[in-house]
Amino acid sequence: MIAIDDISAEQLRDCAAEALLLRLGTTMAGLASTEAADRLLHYGPNDAARLKRSPLWLQFVARFRNPLVIILLVASGLSAASGDLASFLIVGTIVLISMTIDFVQETGAQNAIDALQRSVAVQVNVWRDGVLIAVPIDQLVPGDVIELISGDLVPADSRLLKSRDLFINQALLTGESYPAEKNAHPTAPSEDNGAAENAVFAGTSVISGTATALVCRTGAGTALGHLAKSLAEKPPATAFEVGIRRFGLLIMRLTVLMVLFVLLINISFHRPVLESLMFALALAVGLTPELLPMVVTVTLARSAMKLSKRKMVVKRLSAVHDIGAMDVLCTDKTGTLTEASISLVRTVDGWGTESQPAQAGAYLNSLFETGMKSPLDQAILAAGGVDATGYSKIDEVPFDFERRRVSVLVDHEGGRQLIVKGAPEDLLRLSARCEAADGTVTPLDAGTRQIFEATLEQLGALGFRVLGIGSRAVEANHGTAAISDENELVFSGFAVFRDPPKASAGATIQAMTGAGIIVKVLTGDNERVSRHVFEEIGVPVTGVLTGDQLAHLSDEALLGQLPEVNLFCRVNPQQKLRILLALKRRGHVVGFMGDGINDAPALHAADVGISVDGAADVARAAADLIALEHDLSVVHEAVLCGRTAVRNVAKYVLMGSSSNFGNMFSMAGAALFLPFLPMLPIQILLNNLLYDVSEIAIPFDDVDEEAIARPTSWDVSFIEKFMLVFGPVSSLFDFLTFYVLFKLFDAGTALFQTGWFIESITTQVLVVFAIRTRRSLFQSRPHRLLVGMALGAIAIAIAIPLLPIGRWFGFVAPPPLFFLFLVVATAAYLAIVEVTKRAFYAVIDRRG
Repeated sequence: MIAIDDISAEQLRDCAAEALLLRLGTTMAGLASTEAADRLLHYGPNDAARLKRSPLWLQFVARFRNPLVIILLVASGLSAASGDLASFLIVGTIVLISMTIDFVQETGAQNAIDALQRSVAVQVNVWRDGVLIAVPIDQLVPGDVIELISGDLVPADSRLLKSRDLFINQALLTGESYPAEKNAHPTAPSEDNGAAENAVFAGTSVISGTATALVCRTGAGTALGHLAKSLAEKPPATAFEVGIRRFGLLIMRLTVLMVLFVLLINISFHRPVLESLMFALALAVGLTPELLPMVVTVTLARSAMKLSKRKMVVKRLSAVHDIGAMDVLCTDKTGTLTEASISLVRTVDGWGTESQPAQAGAYLNSLFETGMKSPLDQAILAAGGVDATGYSKIDEVPFDFERRRVSVLVDHEGGRQLIVKGAPEDLLRLSARCEAADGTVTPLDAGTRQIFEATLEQLGALGFRVLGIGSRAVEANHGTAAISDENELVFSGFAVFRDPPKASAGATIQAMTGAGIIVKVLTGDNERVSRHVFEEIGVPVTGVLTGDQLAHLSDEALLGQLPEVNLFCRVNPQQKLRILLALKRRGHVVGFMGDGINDAPALHAADVGISVDGAADVARAAADLIALEHDLSVVHEAVLCGRTAVRNVAKYVLMGSSSNFGNMFSMAGAALFLPFLPMLPIQILLNNLLYDVSEIAIPFDDVDEEAIARPTSWDVSFIEKFMLVFGPVSSLFDFLTFYVLFKLFDAGTALFQTGWFIESITTQVLVVFAIRTRRSLFQSRPHRLLVGMALGAIAIAIAIPLLPIGRWFGFVAPPPLFFLFLVVATAAYLAIVEVTKRAFYAVIDRRG
């Protein structure tokens, strides 16, 4: 078997195609499946730009890299060496159980996400065993023979074997945005990959045309693979990830300060150094929000699984948060406001008379066009009615969004003709003559041009989509088509299409508006057609900007216009990108829904890119979410699901921040006046384990409707305020417990530690039912799993001191009267939290 490095960049470009086929041990019929499987094992997956994950066992071991955990285990090991083996075993067991729970939950969630992403993975058509099949891109190997069409991503560095009107976007490799023409013919040697006309490279995309290509280099061996280090680096953190990190660092800083304070106090009081160190370390482990990554991953993954059942597949997990925070959605008109079931109604000349010449021109252009067939092309071909016998294609000028037209050069019985189809305004501008329905050709004078423009406006006002059709006779030896040929045309007429409005579109847009999301439509259609669709679905047009108007606006002027405009007409991909960037400059979280070849830049630029199943490969690869149905209602459901996920993560954070901050005060106070440790290290770790178990159900919890009525984003400043208000409330009841244990129960060391352990875990776990909602505690129903896990954790915490196992942890059985105090204190705590909560949110609301 050949080595992947044997096919150098120079050989890929300069060797004869037959020599490459022989060297790679393949034929035009492709590889055998068994040989392809062997090569996949040898070369590895074709995914050089993907961030590789460590094996599961390394991921598990990595969880023990936490310096606090390592020092704690070492300290407990020293304790065992001095004779306290039981403490070492208990500490090790608790740490292992906690890490395992976290690992299992997070790994299961990530595996579910991986499965969803594989379901929408980009595929490529490849010849295997002489049959053309579709396989995921990462399954390609050197020697595979693939077929490429318009809209495809080029999956690997490949040599062209056949090509037709092939244009490639190589911006990723060369920085040049204009498509490069490629062909399978031998070319002069070149040192530049981008200049090699007979080769295509991984990461580029097919703008138009078709090709058969031989895969020569995959994975790390590709030109893209040479950039793999930078491409595989973790992408810039999202606002959600930054917020989570800021919260974690905040808690860590406070924890370190408090632990150092407690350690210094204990040492200054001449308490055993090793015992004090273990206590401080156990306290640090208990206060560190180590469960946060698992809660985030599981919550977002659960939301992604729910979305998959609602016809939306998540590719980037943090996009669940981003779509929940989205407050502006930019989308095309077709398929969102309309049914996307486009049909050709009629073809007419400029005067509105049914025209066979216009129909023939539209049909021949769509038939011979090699780019990705648009719904309009498919409608023209489905209508038929044209005999194409005797016609052959000579050349093509592919469609692009600047020209907004496509031209094909055809030959018929020795006569050659350039047939052009595109935006009707542009076709009229490029035409010098016109053709009537009976075939008569006359000059297109000013008066006739006004009539044709009036016909176009009338069709648009009736809601019809329109393409212009024109042609031009050329010399019989005219062998190539060029943009410069698209002038002095004979205007044949209009192809008229009907795309019925979607019955649910109006209600969905109103629902999204009610949920705080502004929907802006960015379409290539003209203003009259778009206004008619808005009118039919019952959505008001608040303002309109056309592509021509946009081209004459400065960036500052555009920023000023944006709030009023909800309809952008005749905009090209660069203008869509400009609109998105301007919206982001205004502070909006912007979503973009697109499915075309040239939508990839806008999908990348948006805070959350949404494409649809069946879209061009480049659009699906750029998107963060893939809608399996081209419907705004699917996006609306995804928004609500994203907001629910953020709210559930916030529950854990708010609860953890308030209780942890309170515990810091409590521990600091206890260290000042207690002659002993307020809790043993193993008791703190047990408390932490039970607390973590009780919170596993948070990702499954229900969320109040009003909590997801508006865009929801991560707000660290709010969390800090919450922590500073509710933390002292938690400490207040800790100090009350200290007082009661000493004064009413005359508690010694063991009873004090037992009593505070039970009170601490009970209040810390139950407070979630107050914090999880802005409503009254009893007006919002939590998920049954959350109730069960919380009550179960409390039951275990109460049971352990009453059982023989409690002695292992240094517990004693509390007197019966203590439990009466526990009930009263817990009820009072929850009542005060409720009162504080209402006052807190009232102040927050007043301050906006």
